[in-house]
Amino acid sequence: MGELTRQAVERYLGALNRHDPDEIAARVTPDFHNEHTSAAGVDLRGRDAYRERLRGFLAEFAGLRYEIEDLIVDGARAAVPYRMTFTYRGRPVVIRGMFRFEVADGLIAHRVDYWDGEEFARQVSG
Repeated sequence: MGELTRQAVERYLGALNRHDPDEIAARVTPDFHNEHTSAAGVDLRGRDAYRERLRGFLAEFAGLRYEIEDLIVDGARAAVPYRMTFTYRGRPVVIRGMFRFEVADGLIAHRVDYWDGEEFARQVSG
């Protein structure tokens, strides 16, 4: 189970770094739950809603890149500390965070994204 989880997470993260909403959405379950702990994030459910949100998110966060610091797998669950870089309205942004994933049938079923919305606001307002 752990190797299948690792592969599903790696495919998903690779798709995110390629910025293709259709490819990213193909890596999640139809009833996917995208959960954010930051007030700046948007929670939603469903593959189609996620695909639609990705179009705006990827356009708004230009050059988005997740640099993976580690990939910790426990059965169908994974934790991934990351360093996220992008440009927002002409300002470069670097934020560290962590994803928590649950995988089902080789696809991401639930993603929780932990990152500091106040740090984002500080970097884009200065």
